[in-house]
Amino acid sequence: MNTKPFALAILALSIQSSAFAISAKYAQQLDRSGCTQISEGQGCDITKTKAENAKAGFVNEAAAPAPQAKPTAANPYAGQWVAKSDSGATVAAIRIDAKEHVWVNGKKVKAKRSDGGLMFKTGTITFLIQGDRRLQGEDVWNDSDAGTKGQIVSE
Repeated sequence: MNTKPFALAILALSIQSSAFAISAKYAQQLDRSGCTQISEGQGCDITKTKAENAKAGFVNEAAAPAPQAKPTAANPYAGQWVAKSDSGATVAAIRIDAKEHVWVNGKKVKAKRSDGGLMFKTGTITFLIQGDRRLQGEDVWNDSDAGTKGQIVSE
């Protein structure tokens, strides 16, 4: 039995990238439902409307708006942020208050200053927002499980 072709096939499959792209249809479902990739994993139903998901407690827009913190020299992280995929779909909604308390999709997470930025994590996704607002395009997220990454933008 010749095992060389079989071994090569197994090797080729194991070397393939594990990165998964988000489809345009899936992105539309997320936008229509008010879900994010993270909240969908927590039970948000992408086949329902934003209003239906808000009743179930998954859409942050249904909650009373939190006081808006503004970035300052002392705290450049304060405000509303959105983690976006390469296709433009929302991966996570981020809120940071004046005391650097961080909420991702309405859930409070621990954050720490690291390497000139504010770093926090939820599940397998790590977020980094740079403290120097002059640096453009360096506010990023990375999903270590799916192998995906993208930009974080201020709202």
